[in-house]
Amino acid sequence: MISIKQLNYALAVEKTLHFKQAAEISNISQSALSTALHELEKQLGLQIFERDNKKVLITPVGKQVLDKARTIMLHVDDLEHLADSQRLPLSFPLTIGVIPTVCPFLLPKVLPVLNELHPQTKLNIVEEQSHVLVEMVRRGDLDAAILALPYPVEGLLSMEFWQEDFYWVAPKDNPLTQQEAIHSKTLNHCELMLLKDGHCLKDHILEACKLPEQAANQGFGATSLNTLVQMVIGKLGTTLIPAMAIEQLIAQNEELTAVHLSDPGPHRRIAFVLRPNYTRMSSIEALIAVCKSALACDKTARLKHS
Repeated sequence: MISIKQLNYALAVEKTLHFKQAAEISNISQSALSTALHELEKQLGLQIFERDNKKVLITPVGKQVLDKARTIMLHVDDLEHLADSQRLPLSFPLTIGVIPTVCPFLLPKVLPVLNELHPQTKLNIVEEQSHVLVEMVRRGDLDAAILALPYPVEGLLSMEFWQEDFYWVAPKDNPLTQQEAIHSKTLNHCELMLLKDGHCLKDHILEACKLPEQAANQGFGATSLNTLVQMVIGKLGTTLIPAMAIEQLIAQNEELTAVHLSDPGPHRRIAFVLRPNYTRMSSIEALIAVCKSALACDKTARLKHS
């Protein structure tokens, strides 16, 4: 009879493509893992892995087996945590993914409120790009992920909790910073710098501004908003940032000014993304309530000082 342990061992080998490493993360000996997988293949009557001295390959039929094994383990995990849905929200550890253009700006606002309202909460945060987080949610490696929409999340449930606009950032001596708002048509002449390809914020900005790919300065490969802002300080160009990043990146820097982008918004939407059959929904709903409260307070404070 096929066991849950055998499926876990097979998925560990798929993850590492290395029997010794798979055994280490499974906390068993390499020989015990190999024996269990040989027995699994014998029970199924097919070969999942091709082995030699240098590498491990997954056979085409093995790929199908591992896909089904992953689905089974997700259901097992949901079954094991079914009792959690009857417990108090946030009374058990959660692993949440957050994209880099949200993580460093959202967490300082949310965590103090979360610690005050739910001091028992144990959060593990994974910061990664959207495509990585979506796949981790699908695999069950994350309870949920915080993404900026629009982004393709077919088959997953998205729970939007915030909307925000973009702000144009430039040195204060730039004459256009005297305006209360700026339209994207003007940005064609502002040496606009954006994040490198792969960051969804770049796509959201190009879409919100209806700008062609060539409108962004391609001479740099910045991977963080902080780097872009430092480049603006160095008079290398200008950039756009989301509203939630203003306090951290701009408010404390007297050399810069942030001007609201006047193109119709909201320019991006922030949401939790999770599996439709997720059993800890009350905890995600509690996190959403905390995020909304913290961001609303931050927005009110920002408007008072603007």
